[in-house]
Amino acid sequence: MPGYAERRADHLIRLRKVEGQVRGIARMVGEDRYCIDVLTQVSAATRALQQIALGLLDEHLRHCVIDAAASGPAERDAKFDELVATLRQAMRL
Repeated sequence: MPGYAERRADHLIRLRKVEGQVRGIARMVGEDRYCIDVLTQVSAATRALQQIALGLLDEHLRHCVIDAAASGPAERDAKFDELVATLRQAMRL
């Protein structure tokens, strides 16, 4: 079971809101709205996605990584390597 299972509904609600924001941004571009207004909405959607990502990361650390650490060194090291690779990829954005 994924670490975010307990908050799946919350994550889905937030993701649907971001989805709506992105549709709104596309509509703004289609309507030739002012660049700064569009950029402001892009920034808001980006921050919302970052908050979702941080929530998922927190849950991953609290559940998956802690469980792997308790399972033994091989599982711990594999989960740690996975986490480091994920963070490395995220920081390249």
